[in-house]
Amino acid sequence: MAPAITLAAEAPRLSSANTGFMLICSALVLLMTPGLAFFYGGMVRVKSTLNMLMMSFISMGIVTILWVLYGFSLAFGTHNGLIGFNADWLGLSNIGLTQLWDGYTIPIYVFMVFQLMFAIITPALISGALADRVKFSAWALFIALWVTIVYVPVAHWVWGADGWAYKLGVIDFAGGTAVHINAGAAALGVILVIGKRVGFKKDPMRPHSLPLVMLGAGLLWFGWFGFNAGSWLGNDDGVGALMFVNTQVATAAAMLAWLAYEKIRHGAFTTLGAASGAVAGLVAITPSGGAVSPLGAIAVGAVAGVVCAAAINLKFRLGYDDSLDVVGVHMVGGILGSLLIGFFATGKGQSTAKGLFYGGGLDQFWKQCAGVFAVLAYSLIASAVLAFLIDRTLGMRVTEDDEVSGIDQAEHAETAYDFSGAGGGVTGTLAAASAALAATHSKKVDA
Repeated sequence: MAPAITLAAEAPRLSSANTGFMLICSALVLLMTPGLAFFYGGMVRVKSTLNMLMMSFISMGIVTILWVLYGFSLAFGTHNGLIGFNADWLGLSNIGLTQLWDGYTIPIYVFMVFQLMFAIITPALISGALADRVKFSAWALFIALWVTIVYVPVAHWVWGADGWAYKLGVIDFAGGTAVHINAGAAALGVILVIGKRVGFKKDPMRPHSLPLVMLGAGLLWFGWFGFNAGSWLGNDDGVGALMFVNTQVATAAAMLAWLAYEKIRHGAFTTLGAASGAVAGLVAITPSGGAVSPLGAIAVGAVAGVVCAAAINLKFRLGYDDSLDVVGVHMVGGILGSLLIGFFATGKGQSTAKGLFYGGGLDQFWKQCAGVFAVLAYSLIASAVLAFLIDRTLGMRVTEDDEVSGIDQAEHAETAYDFSGAGGGVTGTLAAASAALAATHSKKVDA
């Protein structure tokens, strides 16, 4: 007999296809932050539009610098189950241009920049809960502290090779816990500290531009394909394609479910409901899309659409002022998407773990519970403490007069829409029309 030959496993090689795919996905995820800015910007009143846009945009500046300096090193270095650290990666030093991310076919630089885009949008999500009332300087400081103290450790727990949640077997494909529950719980923690807007539950606070909301929702939906499908870091085995399909399917199901709930409960199909339902579906499928089938994705989306639509009313019953429903959509949607893995996981996607409906019992469900409630509790408490400290030192809120007159003028010395120009805008058009009518009248009198 010929002697047995043992072949060593071939080390991964750089894949141009996967590298190009991941760079495109990174750009798509970055596009989501301006999309979020439009989505939130259209939902506030006119006097807060620019501030809402800037609360998202500033995250692209602050988080990028911090991620390069130390964020990536702390989130994805290998140290222990609670925090990672790799001194060689501080300032992105000592990383070769073609040095591969361990076990994958893409360079470390590509993985780093993809994760950067997640770190950027997560604190931006929080801003929607704080509309109309937060100092821009205080918000900028909060982002810097929150990313360092909350986001970086949680990202390590969930996605780090030695993170405790990762090793426990908690499934989070693209950020149900690390992004959405994290941001939603943080939003709740902050608003409990800073309090309600002037006129909450008394004054009308309707969206000033629903077309802007729909534009933002469309950009979010588009960019989310990079957010979700890219999180497999390639598509050599089809899991990324499954996630792409499930992202579309769940989002469609959630939008329809939200609209049906609205029609039954309030008697109308609203554009705001369509946009919010789509986002709820995107949130819910983010942790689960690599573990469930397309039919499971329909179920996840439908449940999220109905439950999130109902959850946004909790702020009126419980008295917390979540301005743009970050808690009701992102925290609740993230919880649902994460826990439903325990029921709908097929064992054929990103993991061999099976949910209750596929013969796996409740084992995976309890693992999901551990990840969900640990992240929720940590983010809620840590974010509330950060907001309290900033409020006691720098001051978190603008004055009541500035809030009533408009935070755009107070914080940015600008307005979103200029109606004062003599040659254009509403005022200019009315002035021109009045002059034309006056001239016509004068000619008739002279005649």
